[in-house]
Amino acid sequence: MKKTEYNEKKAQVLAYFEKANIALTEEEKANIEIADFGLNDLEHIGLQLITYINTPRCCSKEMVLFPGQTCPEHCHAPIQSLNYEGKEETFRCRYGTVYLYVEGTPTQPLTGKIPAGYEDTYTVYHEIILHPGHQHTIPPNTKHWFQAGPQGAIISEFSTTSQDEYDIFTDKNIIRTPILDS
Repeated sequence: MKKTEYNEKKAQVLAYFEKANIALTEEEKANIEIADFGLNDLEHIGLQLITYINTPRCCSKEMVLFPGQTCPEHCHAPIQSLNYEGKEETFRCRYGTVYLYVEGTPTQPLTGKIPAGYEDTYTVYHEIILHPGHQHTIPPNTKHWFQAGPQGAIISEFSTTSQDEYDIFTDKNIIRTPILDS
C-alpha cells in the first residue's frame, strides 16, 4: 500500500471515530493500523484498527470497516510453543451493522457478500448480525470472518491476549502485517 493511500484511509478512520463519538488520544490516532492483508484490495478486504492495550492476559481494540469491507476468514489457534490457548474475543458493535460469520449451521441466504474472486477462501456461513449495542463472543480456534453493512461499522473487541501475527487465514495469500511503499 502506498503511504498516500494509507494517510487517506487513516483520515477516513478518524472521521468514523468522530461520527461515533469515540475519543482517541493523539498517540492512539498516530497508531491506527490500516491492514490490507497484502491483497491490495482495501475497498473489499481490509481492516482498520487501534489497539488500546494488549497484555499477556487481555486485549482491547477498536476496529473500523468501511461500507461492504470484509475482514477475511481466519482463526486464532493455540500455539503450544508460546503456551497460547488461542484468542477468545467478544465483538461489540458500536456503529453501523456488522455481518459476522462463524462455524455452525449455514445461514441461507447470507446478508453479506463474499468478495468477488475470493469465494474459495470462505468456508463458514453461520450468520450473526450485530447492530449498535449487540455483541457476540467467539471461542478460541473458531473460524470467522466479518463484513460491514452499507454505513460501514465500528466494532469494539475485548479479548484474551492477541497474537495476531499467528492468525491462521483460510486464504494462504494473506500477509497479516501491512507493508507500506513510499
